[in-house]
Amino acid sequence: MSLKIDIITLFPEMLAGFFSSSILKKGQEKGLLEIHCVNPRDFTTDKHKTCDDRPYGGGSGMVMKAEPIFKAVKSVQTSESKIILLNPQGEKFSQAKAMEFSRLSHLIFICGHYEGIDERVKIGLADEEISIGDYVLTNGALAAAVVVDAIVRLVPEVLGNPDSLMTESFSMGLLEYPQYTRPRIFQDESVPEILLTGDHQKIKKWRNEEAIKRTQQKRPDLL
Repeated sequence: MSLKIDIITLFPEMLAGFFSSSILKKGQEKGLLEIHCVNPRDFTTDKHKTCDDRPYGGGSGMVMKAEPIFKAVKSVQTSESKIILLNPQGEKFSQAKAMEFSRLSHLIFICGHYEGIDERVKIGLADEEISIGDYVLTNGALAAAVVVDAIVRLVPEVLGNPDSLMTESFSMGLLEYPQYTRPRIFQDESVPEILLTGDHQKIKKWRNEEAIKRTQQKRPDLL
């Protein structure tokens, strides 16, 4: 099963390079992914392709209009679509949520800009609202790139070695254990001897203990 992703954004050019590189590119070449950007400006009716207007009630900044977004979403929506609004006020994105989304067949992400989006988009379109953190970005295209990358790498067969997913931070509720590669000694720091023994049972035990220790030190809230 392949995953189709449509991103509603005023700035598709910001994402073009990102989606044509690395794992995202390989996933599309394998036919496992289909990623498209849809510009709401293409669904406006005035000569200036206006997608924003002054807020009712006054205030600074501009608000994205509901109509172009509705039309853009409806142009790609199917009965299987999950519509996600990227919004600083939404549920905080997590590895568990990425896994949940990776099992779906069609995701539509709505990216905001300016001072926000007309509330009727949230009411009438969005199935969920997702935030990537407690801060505000210039526009939601950047957040979409982060979320899509986290999701795509969990789609079966996208990664060359699927076993690597099992030991990553957050996948098992812990931060990942320390990793080392050659040379054996660098700047007077040596690779732990246990990793050189070839005893896989002892190495597995050490890695688990290190993962717990690291989680206790850096993210005790995960335990």
